[in-house]
Amino acid sequence: MAKQPRAWQRMLSGRRLDLLDPTPMDIEIEDIAHGLAFVARWNGQTVGDYAYSVAEHSLLVETLFGRIAPKAPAKWRLAALLHDAPEYVIGDMISPVKAAVGPGYGALDERLEAAVHIRFGLPAKVPATIKRQIKKADKISAWMEATQIAGFTREEADKLFGKPDPGVIDGLTLVLRPPVETRRDFTARHAQLLDQCT
Repeated sequence: MAKQPRAWQRMLSGRRLDLLDPTPMDIEIEDIAHGLAFVARWNGQTVGDYAYSVAEHSLLVETLFGRIAPKAPAKWRLAALLHDAPEYVIGDMISPVKAAVGPGYGALDERLEAAVHIRFGLPAKVPATIKRQIKKADKISAWMEATQIAGFTREEADKLFGKPDPGVIDGLTLVLRPPVETRRDFTARHAQLLDQCT
């Protein structure tokens, strides 16, 4: 009988996260923050001395979500911060690769997302209206990243991600910094939002 391939990942916290059957008990924010701070957006194809990390992107998406839905309770801002949390173990696949991999990637992502949400007191599935607002913030973030650090023209970014409302992005600029700083800020923001949820 063939041996089953290993489907778990050991985390720096000592936890073993089973990717096929993730449990909330095996999820720690320090592992998420650390992993996301070292995962590069755009497959690292960005200008600057540091990669633009998924943790940095997540902080921006949470800020943008707060501008789109200023009256949203803290739990939905927390959901926005954690919208890409599964990428701390499965990485950030660009959209063309996700399409090539097929539906298995989406199912894996959903299982991990549900476990993360439950771990931090959120519903396994975020309501569709909130999900759409987070997706809108995500697309605005992608537009900003594309035009500021990934070499896209505004015309290209407008076609791919939609033209953002100038009022939503007013005063926001992308930050590229060492992973240790992003990890610290991601963890601190998570703690603030979690505190506001109770």
